[in-house]
Amino acid sequence: MYGIVNQAIQGLISENFGKEKWEEVKRVGHVTHDFFLSNESYDDDITYDLVGAASEVLKMPASDVLFAFGEYWVLNTGHKKYGDLMKSGGNSFYDFVKNLPNFHGRIMLIYPKLSPPEFKVEEVSDNELILHYFSSRQGLTDFVRGLVNGLGKLFDTQVEITLTDSSHQEVWHDVFHVKIV
Repeated sequence: MYGIVNQAIQGLISENFGKEKWEEVKRVGHVTHDFFLSNESYDDDITYDLVGAASEVLKMPASDVLFAFGEYWVLNTGHKKYGDLMKSGGNSFYDFVKNLPNFHGRIMLIYPKLSPPEFKVEEVSDNELILHYFSSRQGLTDFVRGLVNGLGKLFDTQVEITLTDSSHQEVWHDVFHVKIV
């Protein structure tokens, strides 16, 4: 994953729990990098080690860490680093989620070595959709739930997201029912 992902984990932990906790997370996760370069590619294991260590240090289930990280990614990293790109995704939660399949294509212009997930959206009604998430990376279901919840907060829209199916063949495939409440 690119360094910007690990920078965001650092930001989430440092801003919410203190810089001392971040240093402890790095130590427990055996991560020796003093900093991460946004545009540099790092081994995925580093990110997974940081999440596992954050779970241990913060005494939180990894699922909660990933959910919080998903929200943080949208509300902080995405909003600050990709503000114009985020604005081009749509003016409402529903429009933005419908445009998710196109979003990573634009991000790949910035990060050419990116191995992004894919999204497929099925419209159910004016306030419901089915979101398919495909990834070569495993275990990020709760991160995606956090992303969607963060998008709801970004657009001041209360949402319910429910995992309805998950399969792990050649790629990870999660299916979510998303409803605007």
